[in-house]
Amino acid sequence: MKEKNEEDELLERIAKEMMKSGDIKSAFDVEEKLRKSFGKIIKSMLEAEMDEHLGNNKYKHEDNKQDNYRNGYSKKKVKSNMGEVELEIPRDRKSEFEPVVVPKHSRDISKLETQIIELYGMGNTTRQISEFVENLYGFGVSAEMVSNITDKIIPEMEEWKSRRLEEVYPFVYIDAIHFNVKTNGVIGKNAAYVVLGISKNGIKEVLGIYVGESESSKFWLSVLNDIKNRGVKDILVLSSDGLTGIQESIKVAYPKTEHQTCMVHFVRNTLKYVNHKDKAQFAQDLKAIYTASSEEMGKKIMIDVQEKWKEKYPVVMNRWEENWSVICPFYKFSQRIRKMIYTTNSIESLNSGYRRLNKGRNIYPSVQALNKVLYLATKRITKNWTSKVPEWGECLRELEIMYEGRI
Repeated sequence: MKEKNEEDELLERIAKEMMKSGDIKSAFDVEEKLRKSFGKIIKSMLEAEMDEHLGNNKYKHEDNKQDNYRNGYSKKKVKSNMGEVELEIPRDRKSEFEPVVVPKHSRDISKLETQIIELYGMGNTTRQISEFVENLYGFGVSAEMVSNITDKIIPEMEEWKSRRLEEVYPFVYIDAIHFNVKTNGVIGKNAAYVVLGISKNGIKEVLGIYVGESESSKFWLSVLNDIKNRGVKDILVLSSDGLTGIQESIKVAYPKTEHQTCMVHFVRNTLKYVNHKDKAQFAQDLKAIYTASSEEMGKKIMIDVQEKWKEKYPVVMNRWEENWSVICPFYKFSQRIRKMIYTTNSIESLNSGYRRLNKGRNIYPSVQALNKVLYLATKRITKNWTSKVPEWGECLRELEIMYEGRI
């Protein structure tokens, strides 16, 4: 049989003393008893800390030659995992006592702040957070308190946004998620553009999140320049939806980078103009284009599809012809790399996590509030991103041949 240690014996004595009262009927009664005893236990610990601080000079008396000694108590209410508790904090005459159990100026000795930040990062509103805290601890928190607590992560967030990046990313993906944000009292749609990279080691990494109201060459150039200023010298392939101004900006910031349009988005945008009864067949025809064995074959199939549907949809395939230069780059790669660059699937799982934020709240009170939530959500979603992309070794060898001297 395992021998009891001192801690086990102490807990056993406490349990027996609690049972002597005769009013313990359930686990709830135990919790209430502990709640009432909590302040007394903390006070005893503070008394012990004060004794150690003062040594032999605990009290003022005639023989005491020291000028520092106990000087009564001050009352302080603190938030704890047992709810709100009023404590008596011992004082010394010279105010030199620095308690460890309940630090000076601390009003919260629980993990409440951490929990509020986690709840905020999951997209919960101030009201939802307040209700959660009240149900758990017996007191509510105001919108101002939530804002003040979550503001503490701003320096960490700014450091993350300006951190140094790697010099080369074989693949970079850009996609957008839209949120309702209040600006100057007016609610409007704001897009959060997520930039995700796959490093030379095959690890996914969120390079940055940029909240903007509209797409333009100027906006995208500022995004790419930010990435460049943080150390990224080269990107082999950048995959994105048909973002306004992105192609012109890539040519300026990274002239050697190939721009690949996301075929999933491209197909989706094409099918918007197709009648519901024709969509399945039309989608099958479009798939034949981007799964063709070569660029020549893909272009031939595109012309055939255009001819097949021109009477019913005379202009719907025009965008394919006009944008062929950003459709075709993936044809030169093997199937394993094609799958990585002609869709933004690598970023879709990340975006699904961001979309869940919209389920918890409809409106964000400011762009700063949205930035905080997106940063916290990114930390939560990406914390386990440690595995390499499947077959990365083979992908890397192919890229080293295709882009000789750039990796």
